[in-house]
Amino acid sequence: MSSISVRRFARSDREQVTALVNAHIGAVLPNISVSVQGLLSQLEREPGEFVVDPWVAERVALVAEQRGRIVAAALLLRYRRDEDVAERYRGAGEIRWLVCWPEAPYWPDAAEAGDLLAAACLAQFARWNANPRYADGALPAPGVYGVPEQWPHVAAIYRRAGFRAEGRTEVVLVADVADLLRPGPPPLPGLAPVRTVGGNGTRISAVRDEAVLGFVEVDTNLDTGTRMSRLGGWADVGELWVAESHRRQGIGGWLLGQAAVWLRLGEVTRLLDYADADQADYLAFLAATGFSTVTRTVRELVG
Repeated sequence: MSSISVRRFARSDREQVTALVNAHIGAVLPNISVSVQGLLSQLEREPGEFVVDPWVAERVALVAEQRGRIVAAALLLRYRRDEDVAERYRGAGEIRWLVCWPEAPYWPDAAEAGDLLAAACLAQFARWNANPRYADGALPAPGVYGVPEQWPHVAAIYRRAGFRAEGRTEVVLVADVADLLRPGPPPLPGLAPVRTVGGNGTRISAVRDEAVLGFVEVDTNLDTGTRMSRLGGWADVGELWVAESHRRQGIGGWLLGQAAVWLRLGEVTRLLDYADADQADYLAFLAATGFSTVTRTVRELVG
């Protein structure tokens, strides 16, 4: 057995852990990376998670060092037991993310380090008396969460540690903004776009006779604390909704076209969207409007 040390994260580990995290991000989304400062910020607080983050009572980052190299790392959270915390999180422990270098000819025993790190995570949960216990892969980058299919070595570590998938599989999709359908004439007479502040970004509504028939919200504030590729040109769809009585009339595609025009003014080049794997109609709509799948990711791993 090779010498493996599992210990708490030290500031001197920051460059190696950031490189390890970025290798996992890069397998999901191209040319996106987190800065050292962005990673360190997540170890302290996640202000973007304004609902869940205030429930966190304690954070611990662990690393597995093998022959002088950081081979695996994990961020653990302990949630408060107070009544203001949602029931499923109350008193829970979560592996916010666990990353590990895959085995390679020059490093054939990396999985051993990952397994020992996972065991240390469970031991920390036991010291916290944390139940239930969850596992995720929520790195500080857009579209990287759950256990993406590009991380089979991480899925295997979680599986050997006793975690199982009890939730849904989600699909992450991306479109080149330049390829999205151009808005063209409104699909219905009298339809006009109205831009306002939305709950999940900038809202563009399809309005006719003062009635909102649909809207799309696009969020461009994805690069807080991260080093994004080429002018930080990524955004995601916060919400896309069309009134049931006006569906299949071209309003959804027209709204995405309106959003594309707006995003191009800000030099945004890529747009992300998300769907449950069983949302066949919505996935078909996204494919028809210019989106393609970049990953499928498993949610809600429970130990």
